[in-house]
Amino acid sequence: MTTDEARNLMRSVLRPIAPEANLDDVAPGETLQEALDLDSIDFLRFVTGLAQATGHDIPERDYETIATVDGCVAYLTSLT
Repeated sequence: MTTDEARNLMRSVLRPIAPEANLDDVAPGETLQEALDLDSIDFLRFVTGLAQATGHDIPERDYETIATVDGCVAYLTSLT
């Protein structure tokens, strides 16, 4: 998966969770929960959506990694 594909996947997964959210307004190191005002259930829905879209389980130990835009993009692009 390329960087652009990872960002587009994040956008598509976030759209039903936070329709007003604009991923382009989130600083690379800022947490998605703070920037987009996501509660813990919203974040879990985001993780679940990513897992379903990629076909890869995302273990809880990786949640901190995917909590930021840059971290999530790096994580998604590293999946094989």
